[in-house]
Amino acid sequence: MAEHIYKSIEVTGSSTTSVDDAVRGAVAKAGETVRNLEWFEVGEVRGHIADGAVAHFQVTVKIGFRLE
Repeated sequence: MAEHIYKSIEVTGSSTTSVDDAVRGAVAKAGETVRNLEWFEVGEVRGHIADGAVAHFQVTVKIGFRLE
């Protein structure tokens, strides 16, 4: 069985809908330019409040990808 080597990047996704959408958006955007995405880890969740309500979510995600 071959051993793999991974590198990770950190990106922040945002969404007006949910934390889940913010994570999915961040992973999808990273996948447009980085190959071999393998895993993600949520590092930080924060958001913006406007007029006393949550206006949007921001999620910092570490994404790992396998080196070729």
